[in-house]
Amino acid sequence: MASNAPTSQEYIQHHLTNLTYGQLPDGSWGIAHSPEEIKQMGFYAINLDTMIWSLGLGFVFLALFITAARHATAGVPGTLQNLCEMTVEFVETNIAQVFGSRPNALIGPLSLTILVWVFLMNLMDLIPVDFIPHAAALAGVPYFKVVATTDPNATLGMSIGVFILVLYYNFKIKGAKKFGAGLVTHPIPHWSMYWFNFILETVDMIAKPLSHGLRLFGNLYAGEMIFILIALLPFYAQWALSLPWAIFHILIIGLQAFVFMILTIVYLTQAHDTGEH
Repeated sequence: MASNAPTSQEYIQHHLTNLTYGQLPDGSWGIAHSPEEIKQMGFYAINLDTMIWSLGLGFVFLALFITAARHATAGVPGTLQNLCEMTVEFVETNIAQVFGSRPNALIGPLSLTILVWVFLMNLMDLIPVDFIPHAAALAGVPYFKVVATTDPNATLGMSIGVFILVLYYNFKIKGAKKFGAGLVTHPIPHWSMYWFNFILETVDMIAKPLSHGLRLFGNLYAGEMIFILIALLPFYAQWALSLPWAIFHILIIGLQAFVFMILTIVYLTQAHDTGEH
């Protein structure tokens, strides 16, 4: 039995590997059963566990708010209604402080969705690291990561979605001519420096979605890694360290959801700004 136990490296690698579906080395399509098969799949692959948890928690978000809306009362509100109302008020306050009174029917629902959805995905990091992967292994599933925001495909997918909205509103609000002019006249408004300005603005524009998505991924990935390392320790050390780290990690979970939301609001605010940079 002991000889079949995974080494520390194998244990960590297993818990950091996604359940991936794609084109196998023999040309067929199926689920990869080793990291080597995942690497050989290349671009033609999808992380099934990321899709399952992100979509599933998205439906949880919808279910919670739909239930709260259907049972809303003008009298004494229940716990769920209180939580939903507090969340909506929190989002509205941040939008008012950053976005102001600019007309946009999308900013409110988008910000609320991002805050709650990302928070729910982050919250899965508090589930014991062996609980769901072990249950999946008993069912014959080789890998099953729980925290979708520890997958850069998910976080960058969301940030790129925000970036597309930013480009859309830049063209809609400023127009193609003014938006293009801003790329070559800032920060040095002289014709001889247009090429330099364009390089700076292009790098800045590309860096925003990258930092937006990688910040969330990096913080949650680091938190997940620490939980995995704690799980490798003796039983008494796990109890001594896991609870304090979990309590501290709750702050990270909420903070990273807030940061992702507030950066979305900031980027959309900049896209709506018709003045100078």
